[in-house]
Amino acid sequence: MIAVIDYGMGNLRSVENALKKLNADYMITADKEQILAADKIILPGVGAFGDCMRNLRENGLIEVLNTAVLDQKKLFLGICLGMQILFESSEEGALTQGLGYLKGKVVKMQDTSVKIPHIGWNRLELCGQDVITSLIDDEAYVYYVHSYYASEIDEKDLLAYSNYGTMRLCGLIRHENIIGAQFHPEKSGETGLKILKYFVEEQI
Repeated sequence: MIAVIDYGMGNLRSVENALKKLNADYMITADKEQILAADKIILPGVGAFGDCMRNLRENGLIEVLNTAVLDQKKLFLGICLGMQILFESSEEGALTQGLGYLKGKVVKMQDTSVKIPHIGWNRLELCGQDVITSLIDDEAYVYYVHSYYASEIDEKDLLAYSNYGTMRLCGLIRHENIIGAQFHPEKSGETGLKILKYFVEEQI
């Protein structure tokens, strides 16, 4: 069973539609016991970093995630904002502490040669060796919607990135049981479905 966490800021319907297409066994929940009982966890997210962390804290979900992801080592997928909060901090609004599961900080995109927010399809450049990257075509394009991106990350965890203006955007990252996608796999056509299919079927 996959727990898709509902904390008031996720793009739940598109994630749900993709999981239905894959015939996945899932539930949308904010219930602590259901999350801890699930085999895998997806954390989608749309909105501001600070609001996300506050909602998770107020719902008692940070402790639940720490137990499920760090202690129980459940396979975890963070999407867009759900990926960003995996890092140590974000400068969006006031400096805000993240979950700290991954090394790095989230910074504002600053490049006058391109449009910000970054909205649309962008080529995914593969750079890491992983089962996930073996499933992705070299010419794959994925769909992004964001104004902030992960910086100063641990390069050995990086699986794929996208170039946007002068910026190299962390697109897909993995550390042990933790996977993060800055783009939206549920909106990224066949490439996104391949990633989600791996997540649904993988046993760790």
